[in-house]
Amino acid sequence: MNGPVIHDAWTLPVDDNINPYAFSVDLNGQWFLQKGKMVAYYGQIDFHGVGLGHLDHLIAYSFHSPLHAADWVVAEGQGKMVLADRAFDVNSYDLDDGNLSIRSGNLLAFQPSLSLKQSIVPGFLTLIGTGKFVAASNGPVVFMEPPIRVDPQALVGWADCPTPCHHYDHQYLRGFLGAIRSRTGIGGASGEEHQFEFVGAGTVLLQSTEQVVAEISVGETGGTGS
Repeated sequence: MNGPVIHDAWTLPVDDNINPYAFSVDLNGQWFLQKGKMVAYYGQIDFHGVGLGHLDHLIAYSFHSPLHAADWVVAEGQGKMVLADRAFDVNSYDLDDGNLSIRSGNLLAFQPSLSLKQSIVPGFLTLIGTGKFVAASNGPVVFMEPPIRVDPQALVGWADCPTPCHHYDHQYLRGFLGAIRSRTGIGGASGEEHQFEFVGAGTVLLQSTEQVVAEISVGETGGTGS
């Protein structure tokens, strides 16, 4: 009878998935890491808050999102880090002189060769440059080509294409209820009534559910309790 696979520092994969829900980072230097996403590590690794003195040069080059500075740390040293996020699917992606915007709750970690900026779309961050990043999704990611309209809750991000615009279904805007919604923004939350519209060249990343990977405070489990 076959038992579970037991890993150690030498058998963990190098910058690859351990299983669909956990990723092993081979650290030899520095990575940016969202707080609460490291579940274990081997080796000599220190974790520094964004803004620590000796990391000023690194922060100035790679981190340009003051709204999210408190949510991130720099992992520095040598070893293996295991990343995971509430049993969501976890994958790595490579940017080659690229530009990718991603929902802030989905981004787990990225190499300092990439530059992180705040997207003009609320709730999203933008990675620019060349390097690897790790992200979570609620179910497998589907890659789509514009022009396309997508449910905002299923949207993980978009790469190398223009920022989306809002599209509202005609029925959503008709009648008295539609007028109230158009003025107040109340109601009409389904993807059938409201979508993000992408045009031009590039790639759109969708998760296979309409449940957003929500941001949670560090130390919370995300459970409902008993």
